Amino acid sequence: MAKYIILDTETTGTGDNDRIIQLGFLVLNGKAVDVYNDLCSCDIPIAYPAMEVHGITPEMIEGKPSCVETEAFKTLCELNTSDNVLIIHNAAFDLGMLSKENFTSNMRLIDTLRCAKHLFEEEEAHRLQYFRYRLELYKQEEAEASALGIVVKAHDAIGDVLVLKLFLTELRKKLEERFGSVNPIDKMVELTQTPVFYTKALKFGKYKGKTLTEIVDADKGYLTWMLGNMESLDDDMRYSIGKVLAS
Repeated sequence: MAKYIILDTETTGTGDNDRIIQLGFLVLNGKAVDVYNDLCSCDIPIAYPAMEVHGITPEMIEGKPSCVETEAFKTLCELNTSDNVLIIHNAAFDLGMLSKENFTSNMRLIDTLRCAKHLFEEEEAHRLQYFRYRLELYKQEEAEASALGIVVKAHDAIGDVLVLKLFLTELRKKLEERFGSVNPIDKMVELTQTPVFYTKALKFGKYKGKTLTEIVDADKGYLTWMLGNMESLDDDMRYSIGKVLAS
């Protein structure tokens, strides 16, 4: 039977040199749920903006094992087979951080961020904390956390995993509304592999307030410049720009 691993990390920051300082995940195996949540040390100082978000201080990780030495990481490696399913919100970030620990996933992947973009396309944001409030998931947290022995804390790795577990239920409801009777895991894996075409107006840059279709008619060169110079563009934006340029 497949196991479902709902995972999140906290890190020293978001740069190329930053590393994992907390690894948390739930393992869903039928009706059984196992909880893994380990702080870990590294040689990279925690950036203050990161500390502001997750609340992990240098003192909290002093003397902790490295990421690869934690029980959580070792268990994740044991679970890393093609039979299992890895579920992450904004998978590119966490998998990128895990790759610095020489971890490459062999599991089927569900990126709930991309699934949310497909299924909640009209929402103004798709961050996990946005949906925590937008869908009133916070009202269910205490009961869920109590059952699993988890302390709820915004942006804490295992706290975010708990929210993600609740959000999965909402994604499944949307899947049923949109596609009818389909296998929800298979469909979310498929949506994860399907790029999202952005139809909304940009919220940044020279043409803020304009859609990509409007921009390509007015200034095709700007979109070409964006592709070549804006490293922060996500894969969906790059796909969308490439599509309008090709058309």
